[in-house]
Amino acid sequence: MTDIPDRPAIRTLIDVDPAKAQQVAVLRAQAASDPESFWLDQARRIEWATFPTTASNATFDGDVSIRWFEDGVLNASVSCLDRHLSTRGDEAALIWQADDTAVSRTLTFRDLHAEVCRLANALRSLGVKRGDRVAIHLPMVVEGIASMLACARIGAVHVVLFGGFSPEGIAERLIDSGAVTVITCDTSRRGAKRIQHKTSIDAALKQAGTICSVRNIIVVTVTGDTIPMTEGRDHRYDVLVPQQSPACEPEKMRAEDILFLLYTSGSTGKPKAMVHTTGGYMVWAACTTDWALSLKPQDVHWCTADIAWITGHTYVVYGPFATGATTVIYEGMLGWPQPGRWWEIIDRYQVACLYTAPTAIRALIREGDAVPERYSLASLRRLACAGEPISPDAWEWFYNVVGHQRCPVADMWWQTETGGGMLCLIPDAQPMKPGWATTPLPGLNAVLTTEKGETIPDGPAEGALCFTTSWPGQARTIWDDHKRFRETCFTFSPGKYFAGDGARRDENGYYMITGRMDDVINVSGHRIGTAEIEDAVATCHAISEAAAVGINHDLKGQGIVVFVVARSSKTAPSVALLSGIIADRVGRYAAPELIYIVSDIPKTRSGKIVRRVLRKIASGETENLGDLSSLADPAVVPALIKAVTEQNADT
Repeated sequence: MTDIPDRPAIRTLIDVDPAKAQQVAVLRAQAASDPESFWLDQARRIEWATFPTTASNATFDGDVSIRWFEDGVLNASVSCLDRHLSTRGDEAALIWQADDTAVSRTLTFRDLHAEVCRLANALRSLGVKRGDRVAIHLPMVVEGIASMLACARIGAVHVVLFGGFSPEGIAERLIDSGAVTVITCDTSRRGAKRIQHKTSIDAALKQAGTICSVRNIIVVTVTGDTIPMTEGRDHRYDVLVPQQSPACEPEKMRAEDILFLLYTSGSTGKPKAMVHTTGGYMVWAACTTDWALSLKPQDVHWCTADIAWITGHTYVVYGPFATGATTVIYEGMLGWPQPGRWWEIIDRYQVACLYTAPTAIRALIREGDAVPERYSLASLRRLACAGEPISPDAWEWFYNVVGHQRCPVADMWWQTETGGGMLCLIPDAQPMKPGWATTPLPGLNAVLTTEKGETIPDGPAEGALCFTTSWPGQARTIWDDHKRFRETCFTFSPGKYFAGDGARRDENGYYMITGRMDDVINVSGHRIGTAEIEDAVATCHAISEAAAVGINHDLKGQGIVVFVVARSSKTAPSVALLSGIIADRVGRYAAPELIYIVSDIPKTRSGKIVRRVLRKIASGETENLGDLSSLADPAVVPALIKAVTEQNADT
């Protein structure tokens, strides 16, 4: 971690408002004593065509069934747009800032509503109907958000794909989801680079072949670069959409109808598509946006997440719009085209709430205090972060230098599977504790368990983080694989949802996340399964075996290190070749920090890779490797240390 200069002591008990604290205490008490009434009250935060009469019908036992507000009828786009038109139609809903400081675009709620309706009508004109999946492969542009809401408008299921996915990764997701239409762009800007969106989609469709269901591609013009277009299949957004009507009757959706699929990595090689349904997700997005961010109508909110991730879904799109806040999105990279760009945007648009990731905070620290100190930042009143645990020193910098010691920091822990924040400070109602995600939000019941799944009594402890009851935003299943959903999330401790993370709890019931307990690596907030990396490396026929682990990284949080065993020392592939294979088959974001070519990998007698040993060796901790008695061949370890030491000396 970059050294941080001495600063004034943190006021951990910053300005707790007794009235707000009491209000939250009442919420928690109601949730505990009468959860059905509590959740029906929370359901009033969004717009319903038919208000539900029941809240939860969920069980974590047996086959696992999760249903919320199931007799309610609604449309997500109505809660985000239509409900604001009569009172705030001409106020800003969305602000888009380009790489170029002089280029921006502001859409009112009425403007965005019209754009969404036109695109929804365009999708219908291409035959997209209720329940069809639509893949969205776009950078941070207005059309990306319009695409999500247009799908919701007509009852189509959106599947947002990260721009950094390889063509193979895209193909796998298009096949798995059964997407019938793709919305992409020519190319996008990534600093001085161009990201080839349309070319990647074309390559993915070629790889997918006839088992892919995609019939149409809508292409947004972002850079104006020349791209190939296939007649009959490919449609220019700026030709197809403007000719459509700016009015579109919203599809009436049952609360348990699917709103979106979103892929996340697991501990097996195949990415899993988490299924989120309409009513519960929208209620949870609205609740957590209020509780954790305290957003109000007309607040300008900037969540820096990409819409391809769950943070972008919930806290760029659905939560803020349901609340009536103004959302800012930025086309560019952090620190591009010069340090201080983020602070300039905050001052220009008078951003009230900044929500970002610890990785970004660490990068901003590296730019130095002098950069943010050139800006006012006086509009800020809330700060938030999520994606990975934040260290106390990074928290301190964020609070002191960015928040000027007046903005509460909501350190949120949550997952794609949870739909929204789970552990989080409620600003003004609770004392802050740097590096701790504090307590479960109202209505949630968190526990710690042993590695055997046994509940640890209340009080200071460390164990596996689990939840004993459902909540509205919880994913319902994994697309087309409910068995995997049940086995992944509900078998570790029967009757509980297992988050996959370890946590520490203090005497006040505050939680600190200590890291993943499964084979998932968190790189700059991107969850990457070790099996994805290993499966990619396995496609190189010169390799007989591979093992990927995560190590601490001062900027990314975690970095990837891969150990590979060559079939023959004479035909060992180059590190550059293996890095290229991983980038091509998984994505650029999965590029490893180091690749070691070794003679063997430590395994148990049953053949399981002992990753804790690999992690320690990759981190340079070779003196205390713990108990090695379970290894099939303990002699592998000194040979491994020798090989790693020699390769480090050569680089």
